[in-house]
Formats: sequence, structure tokens, C-alpha cells
Amino acid sequence: MEMVGKIACFVVLCMVVVAPHAEALTCGQVQSGLAPCLPYLTGRGPLGGCCGGVKGLLGAAKTPADRKTACTCLKSAANAIKGIDAGKAASLPSACGVNIPYKISTSTDCSKYVNYSPSSR
Repeated sequence: MEMVGKIACFVVLCMVVVAPHAEALTCGQVQSGLAPCLPYLTGRGPLGGCCGGVKGLLGAAKTPADRKTACTCLKSAANAIKGIDAGKAASLPSACGVNIPYKISTSTDCSKYVNYSPSSR
């Protein structure tokens, strides 16, 4: 019986340690959420389903670490993907009716924006 108690404690401890990390936002999630935006951002298509991904990412970035990850991934993608219209990237939140306190740009300092509270208009 004592062994069962130790196993139960170990399982609970593992859940406490792993749970906060299991829900962390990743660059893969940011990239897949914004994949529908690429035609619009490169001038090859309409806004289309882009805003659903933008709003989904905004909702997923709940913690300061998630917000920093999202910002850093957006900045990296804006720098890495050839042919992105910088003006369209910067105005994407506004076009989708969401409010973030930074411009999606290769020059954004993501460390300044981790404590904002995102909101939809």
C-alpha cells in the first residue's frame, strides 16, 4: 500500500512539473496559424482565412513567455520569408480587428512587449 502512495505522489509531481510546459506556445503553432496569411502578405491573394489564425494565436498567447515567443516567431518569419509586404504585415492585426502593442516587423524588440494584455476590437 505504501508503494501505491509513492507512485501516486510521483505521478502528481510529474503532472505539476510537466503541465505548465505542455501548453507553451511554439513557433510551429505560430507558423501554422499564420500560414493562411502568406498569400495576402506576399500580394498573391486576399486576406481570406488569415484572420482566424491571427485571432487564434492571440488567444493562445496567454502568458508573458507565450507572448514573447509569438512576437519572436513573427519577427523571425517576417525576416525569413521572401516577398512579404512589410506594410501588409504591420497592418495585419488591424485588418483582422485585433489589437497588439507592436508592429509585426523585423525591427520589433520583442522583450518590450511580454506584459501586454491582448484584446479584440
